[in-house]
Amino acid sequence: VESCRGFRRQRCLKGTRCLLVPAPAGPRRASPPHHLTAPSYRPKVPAAAPVPPPAMTTASPSQVRQNYHQDSEAAIHRQINLGLYASYVYLSVSYYLDRGDVALKNFAKYFLHPSHEEREYAEKLMKLQNRRGGRIFLQDSKKPDRDDWENGLKAMECAPCLERSVNQSLLELHKLATEKNDPHLCDFIEIHYLNEQVEAIKEFGDHKTNLCKIWAPGSGMAEYLSDKHTLRHSES
Repeated sequence: VESCRGFRRQRCLKGTRCLLVPAPAGPRRASPPHHLTAPSYRPKVPAAAPVPPPAMTTASPSQVRQNYHQDSEAAIHRQINLGLYASYVYLSVSYYLDRGDVALKNFAKYFLHPSHEEREYAEKLMKLQNRRGGRIFLQDSKKPDRDDWENGLKAMECAPCLERSVNQSLLELHKLATEKNDPHLCDFIEIHYLNEQVEAIKEFGDHKTNLCKIWAPGSGMAEYLSDKHTLRHSES
């Protein structure tokens, strides 16, 4: 038997072909070890469950609310805003008439009084909201439609219109309270507001009438006399 290039030559009997039989495989030479390298990607870590957003904090239901309709609550918000607007207007009138080039001291004091009154009325409605279990949401207050009130007569002409607007809003609020079967709100409006509004409209109207009677075109004598003798006694 001869070995040739990994084959074994086997001698055979005469007349037969010699066969090349593969030599038995020797021990396989171990391949050189490869250098172990870290994988080029990081193992996927299960993503943490998303943290839910904090729950919205809502006002807890009032423990004192009873027979207080949401429409009534919204209407009172509008009435509060209107009262603060009226106070803002009267404040503007008062400090305009107190200017050095107008100098109507008693007119200025006179209009400062309804400014404080309207604000007190608005605060009284805020207290009512809390007593009835409502929530107070103040709105943006509109500025007065004008800054130049010209003179005392012009201011007196504007005041009754403003008072009628406030009174009309109160009447609508009273009607709504009646429709919602809310006797407490009806009584509250009647006791604290309606009579005062009627008296205020009458008072402003009387002052306007007196000014018009003695007003001379181009003369400030009427408002001068009213400032000195009439409005001086109307501060209470």
